[in-house]
Amino acid sequence: MKLLLVLSLILTAALLLVSFVGAGNLAPNELGRIMILEYHKIDYPEERWTRTPENFRRDLETLYTKGYRLINLGDVLDRSIKLPAGTTPVVLTFDDSSPGQFRYIEANGSVQIDPKSGLGVLEAFIAEKPDFGRAATFYVLPGASKPNRLFNQPEYEGRKLQYLASHGYEIGNHTLWHANLAKYPEATVRAQVAEAQVWIQRHVPDYRTRTIALPHGAYPTDVNWVLNGSAKGTTYSHEAVLMVAGGPAPSPFSRSFDPVRLPRIQAVERELAYWIDYFDKNPGERFVSDGDPAAVTVPAAHRDRLRAELKPTLRVVER
Repeated sequence: MKLLLVLSLILTAALLLVSFVGAGNLAPNELGRIMILEYHKIDYPEERWTRTPENFRRDLETLYTKGYRLINLGDVLDRSIKLPAGTTPVVLTFDDSSPGQFRYIEANGSVQIDPKSGLGVLEAFIAEKPDFGRAATFYVLPGASKPNRLFNQPEYEGRKLQYLASHGYEIGNHTLWHANLAKYPEATVRAQVAEAQVWIQRHVPDYRTRTIALPHGAYPTDVNWVLNGSAKGTTYSHEAVLMVAGGPAPSPFSRSFDPVRLPRIQAVERELAYWIDYFDKNPGERFVSDGDPAAVTVPAAHRDRLRAELKPTLRVVER
């Protein structure tokens, strides 16, 4: 009987600890790592590169419950993480502009976002939990064959890109038609990047993609070809290059943060569950906001990991 009582008390304590963590009550650590999640298809059935709408919704619920809040990739690059104290940033990215990510349907005499599409699921969840934040980056393929050419609804291409740009989401460069940049010479690589931007700007004039996600994770011979340059009269400039794997990203305040090689977590069942569980068990390794954008709070033992150039511009708080 005593053994059962002890086990019951241990289980209760464990559940309380999970609840405490999930409620966003972790000690601040702004040198912790950040999950950049990589989604592809939002559709049926669940497969290697496909997440069903229901499972995507479950992902959002799990993240929210465990104290994660959405920020854009641009916020990471700007080191502008404005979140409540005790919460953790998470970044959503969607590759390949497949139709299930953003679909319009006709309903009740009007055109509406399909509630079963990725954006529909996300918008509905945000409406229920506005403190979750509104953010995601869509890496589109403007010149791809069907069904990946700008979400596969030609009549709504412009409307969709304009919606994303005007509702707090980001549009990212993914090349014109998902070219494996490791296979091509400089001129072709630059044309793939520049022409993708041209197509985006046809619908959203003056919009500049700040980041590029590499198709297949394949780097060109020289990464500078995708960072800055011009082709066919169009100039482009990217601040970050995203990979297709690699785990959580270092904090942007950390010396190890490399925007030219930003790792991501593929949002498939096994990998996503692994990393959520990992940070549950190792909360000291996850980025936790201190609630003050003008300060950066770091563990005293890890102060040497802070980027040197940040010390004069940010108030460093040790704990």
